[in-house]
Amino acid sequence: MTTAAFANESSEEHLDFADMRRRIRAIFIGSVGNLVEWYDFYAYAAFALYFAGAFFPNSDPVVQQLNAALLFAAGFLVRPLGGWLFGYLADHRGRRGALMLSVLLMCFGSLMIAVTPTYASIGIYAPILLATARIIQGLSLGGEYGTSATYLTEMADQRHRGFYSSFQYVTLIGGQICALFVLLVLQKVFLTSEEIRAWGWRIPFFVGALLALIALIMRRTLHETEAFEAAKQIVQRTSSLRALMRYPREGPIQSIQGFAPDWFR
Repeated sequence: MTTAAFANESSEEHLDFADMRRRIRAIFIGSVGNLVEWYDFYAYAAFALYFAGAFFPNSDPVVQQLNAALLFAAGFLVRPLGGWLFGYLADHRGRRGALMLSVLLMCFGSLMIAVTPTYASIGIYAPILLATARIIQGLSLGGEYGTSATYLTEMADQRHRGFYSSFQYVTLIGGQICALFVLLVLQKVFLTSEEIRAWGWRIPFFVGALLALIALIMRRTLHETEAFEAAKQIVQRTSSLRALMRYPREGPIQSIQGFAPDWFR
């Protein structure tokens, strides 16, 4: 009897360890993808000083930077739309699919910036293509933010849910630091300011596209969360707006708390 109990306990410990490894691996892959997306998004801000003149042919550098900043703002403005679209996709098609699509869009947006010709080559189409790439990146990041938060929360066990979910913000800041690190390395080690302004500013976007592609391959191995699998069994679905109306006071407050730190950072 004692031997059987010991064997049963050992088997349960083995299952718990295997489940923990699966959860940690999923959280790691989800966090890495989030880091890559934030790197790609903020690489634009880090290198705008060098490429603004290539897309906005104005003799005044301040005007060039303001035009580049307008496109940076455009990426922020479309993030709520990306969050809504990808939230719908995550609820109806799965967290895994939404996470893969978001990083794929970010890969495409970064690659688009990396290969877009300058104003001297194609005229007004250059800033139009740059704006399109930024909108794609904004939609991607908006979708990534909410979907990855949901995925990390659902994959974590109840005892460590807050700790695992915190990696979303850790990787958010990590992506910004990585963009600045790439800028410093190019400035201080590999290239001169003239070389960065001429062609070197494209390097971080190629790097970002490659990293996003790697993150996409890694996310193909993700498992769907148990919460989503359980939700699929529910026959009657409720729209997100109708669900918010059930909480007329809490819903707006939580929305403001979620968006305000990002809009004013």
